[in-house]
Amino acid sequence: MAQLTEHDVVNMRFKEPKRVDEGYDQDEVDFFLDEVAETIAQLNKDKAELEAKLQKAEARVMELENQVNSAPASPDQAAPSDPSSTASFAQVPSASGEAVDATSMLTLAQRLHDEHIANGKAEGERIVAEAEAERTRIITEAEEVHNRTLTKLEQERSLLEHKIAEMREFERDYRTRLKSYLESLLQNVEAQNTQI
Repeated sequence: MAQLTEHDVVNMRFKEPKRVDEGYDQDEVDFFLDEVAETIAQLNKDKAELEAKLQKAEARVMELENQVNSAPASPDQAAPSDPSSTASFAQVPSASGEAVDATSMLTLAQRLHDEHIANGKAEGERIVAEAEAERTRIITEAEEVHNRTLTKLEQERSLLEHKIAEMREFERDYRTRLKSYLESLLQNVEAQNTQI
């Protein structure tokens, strides 16, 4: 699996939930967090490998420095008339030059290693910070949607309660009028029966 980039994390968008109370798809969020974890693990592995290479390079530098330090005494201590001393004098700068080249190469390697480690740490911290910011944004948006939905439901509930109260009042009024009408009909029937 390819490592995530800053662009991947910043532009990650989860599918909108079908209902507000469901939230985001748990599997999709878990998959994305697994990718973030794998990227961080890979960066840590790369860092460990670079640190191991650095330790080997430092050991090699120490070895070369020890060789330079344990090299034969300087040529001015030998007799100038001795031809072998002239030959050893000619070889010392050469060996010293190689040591300097190796040291500068190792210094460059050390500097590059340090830059890679610093860049890796910065990248990892940035990815984690962006993921945290995205998580905070998602939670904030979800809370806002939740609060808006609750407010809307409360308004609808209040409206329904008002309508229920009106219906009950209408029912009471209707029953009273119906009862009065039926009583007046009953009185008319009784009045007609008494007249017969």
